[in-house]
Amino acid sequence: MLFKILSLLGLASLAFADKLDTGDTAWMLTSTALVLFMTPAGLALFYAGMTRSKNALNTTAMVVGAFVVGFTAWIIAGYSLAFGNGGSLQKFIGGLQHILLNGISWKDLSGTYPAYVFVAFQGMFAAITIAIASGSVIERMKYSTWLIFAFIWVILVYAPIAHMVWGGDGALLFDAGALDFAGGTVVHMNGGLAGLILAILLGKRKGYGKVAFKPMSVMLTSLGAAILWFGWFGFNAGSAFGANNIAGLALLTTAFAPAVAAITWILLEYMVYKKMTLLGLASGIVAGLVGITPAAGFVDMVGAIIIGLGSSIIAFWGVVWLKKKLGYDDALDAFGVHFLAGLFGALAVAFLAVKDNDLLWDGPLKESGDRFAQFLVQLESVVIVGLYTAIGTAIVYFIASLITGGARVDEDTETEGLDEAIHGERAINL
Repeated sequence: MLFKILSLLGLASLAFADKLDTGDTAWMLTSTALVLFMTPAGLALFYAGMTRSKNALNTTAMVVGAFVVGFTAWIIAGYSLAFGNGGSLQKFIGGLQHILLNGISWKDLSGTYPAYVFVAFQGMFAAITIAIASGSVIERMKYSTWLIFAFIWVILVYAPIAHMVWGGDGALLFDAGALDFAGGTVVHMNGGLAGLILAILLGKRKGYGKVAFKPMSVMLTSLGAAILWFGWFGFNAGSAFGANNIAGLALLTTAFAPAVAAITWILLEYMVYKKMTLLGLASGIVAGLVGITPAAGFVDMVGAIIIGLGSSIIAFWGVVWLKKKLGYDDALDAFGVHFLAGLFGALAVAFLAVKDNDLLWDGPLKESGDRFAQFLVQLESVVIVGLYTAIGTAIVYFIASLITGGARVDEDTETEGLDEAIHGERAINL
């Protein structure tokens, strides 16, 4: 089983210099760079464009800050806790033997490419996950609290979830056979739900629901979505861990499902509002990207269509109806798009995965072809991830809040705008 072999090699950091494949190495280097481009460029622009002009720079700083802090936390301890050997705690978390990558040499391989590339590639996933959560809490969270929260969260929340799903033999959800090709549960459900918990704990923005919060630039949001889509080819196709047939499949489904989702979103908009918006197109693209992520290397084109449709419908429902009904202030809909579309994709893969896929790992679908049993495994995985994320995020929030004397900016700062009050800068000087 390719994924298990690669995971175990990543854990053991074994050196087999004569087995390095230059094609696989080149693809993984490229994929890592593509995923990096997604966050400080794509996600930052996507979020900043939807923010009020007085907070657009702070929103960008939250994304970029989360990325650099999250990746630092990953190298220091996150990687070891995610992919190290946890001994008696292996079901839930890795060990500390690889703190600051101790015991891993630049000469070591992870499968057919350098182990350091595997570390960097996985670190991009950790960094973008915490950056996703920032979309729920923009315009009212202290920047100092956010950076401290991001650092602790990657180590205490992200790393254990990554371990349980992707940590190799002995890890809870990996052994159960839960399928998550590139991060539906680990990244999108995790980051989206963390954002919702933070939004609830912080409270609503001043004037929320009473005054219109107009986005600074939908054009920037559209550009951000385009960059995200471009980078997502590294995100999903890179998760095949080599230049192979599965990477080709993942690349095509990552192109197709978001296109279907975008069409679905603007059709839903027209049915509800009699308008088709650019923001709707961008939102549909991202919903489709999120939904296909856990299934990208497992499904065919029929599966991609179904996931594109379903992801867009559930995300649209979350953004348009659920948020209004429950009254939470998920500012940029990190929960509505990332959690809900990720949830749909994570569950749908049980019924849509192609059984003869070379990269399916051990589980009911591969072993017996039982799709309902696989669905129960997927359901178990989303419940466990959801519970751990919710509880862990709340705990880390209170720790970060205690350190910084509260997590929310004062009323004057919120009124003035965080760009000037916190950073002394403006997104645009006219």
